[in-house]
Amino acid sequence: MIAFRPIELEDKERVQRYTLTSLRRNCDLSFVNLYGWRFLYRTQIAEMNGFLLFRFYLDDEPVYMMPVGEGDILPVIEALREDARALQAPFRMLGVCLDMCDELKAAYPDQLSFEADRDFFDYVYLHTDLSTLRGKKFQPKRNHINRFRAMYPDYEYKPLTPELVPECLRLESLWCKANDCAENEALQDERRFMGQVLPHLSELDVVGGVLHVNGDIVAFTFGGAINQETFDTCVEKADTGIEGAYAMINYEFANHLPEQYVYINREEDLGLEGLRKAKLSYQPEILLEKYIVTWL
Repeated sequence: MIAFRPIELEDKERVQRYTLTSLRRNCDLSFVNLYGWRFLYRTQIAEMNGFLLFRFYLDDEPVYMMPVGEGDILPVIEALREDARALQAPFRMLGVCLDMCDELKAAYPDQLSFEADRDFFDYVYLHTDLSTLRGKKFQPKRNHINRFRAMYPDYEYKPLTPELVPECLRLESLWCKANDCAENEALQDERRFMGQVLPHLSELDVVGGVLHVNGDIVAFTFGGAINQETFDTCVEKADTGIEGAYAMINYEFANHLPEQYVYINREEDLGLEGLRKAKLSYQPEILLEKYIVTWL
């Protein structure tokens, strides 16, 4: 079997040697996500033949991601299949993008099934779209921004720093009460994710921002790099009682994000109708299709 081991904070440099130079834009590949969600997916990594390998667990069964690296990937895929056989589990890969599906179909004709996982498609935007909101299609967003500025002319945007984390968590606690987090397992998991990430802002190279109105934080957001030109926005929270707070934190954050990031991945909609509508309203440049691949 492959010598998988649990991912640790100290693995950031090792993992990013592969991911930052990759062309893949999956939000799953940001180290912030890989580390922050390890409590839920029991994330494990290994290296083989110039590739980085990932193994997770869903319902106590192993699942894999497409390896990241350069070279002949087929022997690595065969090793993953053998790993699954040794664990007496079916071999499944999640988050497989369309171009990788074509590669697998060519290598394993009639041996695979491909299931589009629409609820987990990534919404990828042009950085310049989110930072300028230029053009007719973004007029409604500019209206939200202008109303926010008119109502709160003294608002402040600040980078997220460790000193601001307790305030962010207080806002998140209020947000959770308003959104019945106690009744929603996914929202409870997101709270645990934040608890894994926020104490390690510097070590994880987290980039984030907060909005202050009348001295109080009314919105915050944060994320991390997927590759050299794609940034992943992992979390965005705002006080829904402050009109335009979501639009403004999105806008300000895009304007303060380093210009090296051509694309901003704002992750999935999880099949939630309201979230899907909101993400589509920002006019994604790419709806990144992801598939579940199973060996027949």
